[in-house]
Amino acid sequence: MQLSIVIPMHNEAENVVPLVREVDAACAALPDKELILVDDGSSDDTARLIRGMQDEFPWVRLLQHATAGGQSAAVHSGVLAARGRVICTLDGDMQNPPSEIPKLVAPLLDPQAPARLGLVAGQRVRRQDTWSKRLASKLANGLRAWMLSDNTRDTGCGLKAFRRDAFLALPFFNHMHRYLPALFSRDGWQVAHVDVSHRERGGGTSKYNNLQRALVGIYDLIGVAWLIRRAKTVRATEDATEADANGPDREAAG
Repeated sequence: MQLSIVIPMHNEAENVVPLVREVDAACAALPDKELILVDDGSSDDTARLIRGMQDEFPWVRLLQHATAGGQSAAVHSGVLAARGRVICTLDGDMQNPPSEIPKLVAPLLDPQAPARLGLVAGQRVRRQDTWSKRLASKLANGLRAWMLSDNTRDTGCGLKAFRRDAFLALPFFNHMHRYLPALFSRDGWQVAHVDVSHRERGGGTSKYNNLQRALVGIYDLIGVAWLIRRAKTVRATEDATEADANGPDREAAG
């Protein structure tokens, strides 16, 4: 399978039906795909509504967490279960327009894509958030860019496309979804950026406030900076002749 679209959802019952319909319309021209909706311990009708959409949209899959693990845990579960070699993520609150998906995944699905292209990160323009949220995000992004030098102005955007194998090789931790450009670069992957649109939340309420983001962000930023400084990438090559000679024996032994 070429493409898996992974969307984490926590108490997003109001957004399930319009979101699935928009994703289906936006991706109609993309073959060989699946949509994985991860219900992250919702206490509302999110899971029931997703099941109700599966008869009409058989390419929709539902994963469930018994308890809420957070956005990074939901994305990680979705990627682990995904069949596609390329993953596209977006938020379940309708603020990331699904119409942007083809633009995000095109560079990675292109047969002529650079071999080391690992991540295409969306960067929101004309954000439809409160002034306080935009200000907090601007300050946080500025501090992050200064400490990590990840050349990304907006890591909080949920719209991202990446290679599944590269993502699963990254160190997993809570809130890692906010640091994907830095983590992919750390592992030697190229990171591309695409401007994407943004809109008001479709329904429900935000799961975080500015203070919560700031408090966890301090620890996360220090931890990611440490990971980057301690990274050491060494690429191994194998002698083709020896590999051909020993391959069957090693396979049989396994």
